[in-house]
Amino acid sequence: MKKVALVILLATGLFSNQAIAQKESKKACKKECCSKKKCATNNIYSYKINSLSGEEVSLDAYKGKLVLIVNTASKCGLTPQYEGLEAMYKKYKDQGLVILGFPSNQFLEQEPGSSKEIADFCQENYGVSFPMFEKIEVRGDNAHPLYKMLTAEKAFNGFDDSPSGQKFNGFLSEKFPEIYAGDGVKWNFTKFIVGRDGKVVQRIEPNITPENIEEQIMKLL
Repeated sequence: MKKVALVILLATGLFSNQAIAQKESKKACKKECCSKKKCATNNIYSYKINSLSGEEVSLDAYKGKLVLIVNTASKCGLTPQYEGLEAMYKKYKDQGLVILGFPSNQFLEQEPGSSKEIADFCQENYGVSFPMFEKIEVRGDNAHPLYKMLTAEKAFNGFDDSPSGQKFNGFLSEKFPEIYAGDGVKWNFTKFIVGRDGKVVQRIEPNITPENIEEQIMKLL
């Protein structure tokens, strides 16, 4: 009788340990999956963010559109890209293109202003009419979940061989190796093209101007 009880006790412990192991395995799997942003969040439609005016916007409002997502700054050497972005938006918006601007102050504090100051700057200097959103972090542990997904879906594959690409390569690798390392956004005006299904199609590094991606945009419209 004691032997039977011992066997039952051991079996119960074994099943209990197996259940715990399975539970921990599922947790680990879920954690790994979500860290790679592959769990039902590999499109932009599940994200919400406030506009510059403070209104919450769900990105599912852009379903069926070709979306160009850009992190922006007002005091950057690349700030004049606003002009090309606005021109592209006006040219192709009726064909289904939308550009979404996300100001960030993470790169040499080149976007220090308030939402109102950012909105005024964009309107007064570049006549920006495409949607602009509140200032967020786009890299690191505190990056907005949207940007964690974008960079998980499209890794950093280096800068191109153009003079501007190689200038960026040297600048970041020498001055900011912590930014250069990994897949995070490298600087202001990094661009992500998102297809009409909400999934990331292409990552474009900041040295590439809007004019230089117009052909790719046209093919995807």
